[in-house]
Amino acid sequence: MDKVIPVVVIKELSETVPTMKALRDGGINCAEITFRTACAEDAIKEAVKAFPDMNVGAGTVINREQAEKAVKAGAKFIVSPGLSESVAEFCKEKGITYYPGCVTPTEIMRAIELGITVVKFFPANVYGGLKALKALSAPFPQIKFIPTGGVDLTNLKEFVDFDKVYAVGGSFMMKGDIVNNCKEINKLL
Repeated sequence: MDKVIPVVVIKELSETVPTMKALRDGGINCAEITFRTACAEDAIKEAVKAFPDMNVGAGTVINREQAEKAVKAGAKFIVSPGLSESVAEFCKEKGITYYPGCVTPTEIMRAIELGITVVKFFPANVYGGLKALKALSAPFPQIKFIPTGGVDLTNLKEFVDFDKVYAVGGSFMMKGDIVNNCKEINKLL
């Protein structure tokens, strides 16, 4: 897995190939295409077909039906803003990695019970950022985090340098010049 997972919102299907190409040209080989738009399923399908070497997943997946559509479209991983047991069960059945959103000890314990060891920490800035991750790491040493929300170029390095951070997610690299944003990110890594 890449150390950075861009959160990509595709509003029009025609944006898919240029967006994915910009990420790859910038040195990022991963994308979490969100289920926030009507064309998400088709965008995933197109991204996987056009860029088979890239790690394309589905984000903002909030139920089993979306997870099924995402996997059928070729998503290699699933990300949710919260923890869905039905999505976790489906992903386990299909052998697909699932990163549920977990910010409380109770949610993390439930993820562990489901066999999950990497969780999304969202929104990181609202729930205490790196300080909270360090505190949560003490009772849950087996867990790695994907902080998302409030992560940007100013604090990216401190997040990725923490050994309990699996990767950093965010849409910050998708604003403006994607290629140059990604190159700046790679310099920090």
